[in-house]
Amino acid sequence: MASSTVQEVMTPSPSAIQSGESAIEAAKIMMAENVGSLPVVHGEELVGMVTDRDLVLQVMAKGLDPNTVPVSQVCSERPIVAKPDEPLDAALERMASEQVRRLPVVEGARLVGILAQADVARSADSKRTGRLVEEISEN
Repeated sequence: MASSTVQEVMTPSPSAIQSGESAIEAAKIMMAENVGSLPVVHGEELVGMVTDRDLVLQVMAKGLDPNTVPVSQVCSERPIVAKPDEPLDAALERMASEQVRRLPVVEGARLVGILAQADVARSADSKRTGRLVEEISEN
C-alpha cells in the first residue's frame, strides 16, 4: 500500500456547500451526512472549509441568525488540501501534523474529492489506521 495515491482512497464528488449558503444549511448537510466539516465552494472551486465548531463559535455563541449568516463569513479560508496524484503517505502525514480528519482533494482549485479518516480505515491496515487516529487526536 506504500505506493497508493490519494485518488485510490478518497471519496470522489464529496458533499460541499456553496459559499453563499446559510450556516443553517451547512448544519443540515453535516447532520444528514454525519460529518463535522464541509468543503465550501464557489462554483466548483474550493474556497474554504466550515466545521461544526465554526458554526457554534462564529454563529451561535455570537447570537447571530444562522438562517442569514453565509458560510463564507465563518469558514476557514485556504484549507489544508491534498492532490489526487500525491502519495497517500504524504497526505496522511499532513493530516496528522495538521490534526485534521478530512482533507479536501483538489485539481487546481477544483474540488474533486475528500480524503477522510474513514477512507483510510477502509483501505489501510489496522496498525497504520490506529497510528493515524492517534496522531490526529494528539493535542
